[in-house]
Amino acid sequence: MFYILLALFSGCLVILSMVFNSQLAKRIGVFRGTLVNYAAGLLTTLAVIGILQFPILTYTKSLGRIPFWAFCGGLLGVAVVAASNVIIPKVATVYVTLLTFTGQLLAGIIIDLIASGAVSPGKVIGVILMIAGLAYNSYVDAINAKNELLQE
Repeated sequence: MFYILLALFSGCLVILSMVFNSQLAKRIGVFRGTLVNYAAGLLTTLAVIGILQFPILTYTKSLGRIPFWAFCGGLLGVAVVAASNVIIPKVATVYVTLLTFTGQLLAGIIIDLIASGAVSPGKVIGVILMIAGLAYNSYVDAINAKNELLQE
């Protein structure tokens, strides 16, 4: 039960972080907001390393053996955060949450397929149902918005 609560808390933090970052970006700019996001993440990571007394120096000696492309995840992260800071204020939070969850499920299916060559049919059905639900809800929202415009 603890791990389920921890997963729910983690998911909430991801969405809250995205919403807060997008609001910050609206106030100070997309790239400054992204910089604040990464600075806060770095400080938090350093604090956790300090508290847990993680022996980070033993790992820094092997950095030269890591291929360059392995460090490109940081660049991809900057691009994702910057894009999120632009897109999220324009999309309802419920859609952001559902799209994030659907993307994670889809990525999990792809990773399962690559790693083991097999995918759970339940996962595939779940993703299809979520995408169908999102599409239907988006369609209903569009009709409602059109009707509200016509009534004005």
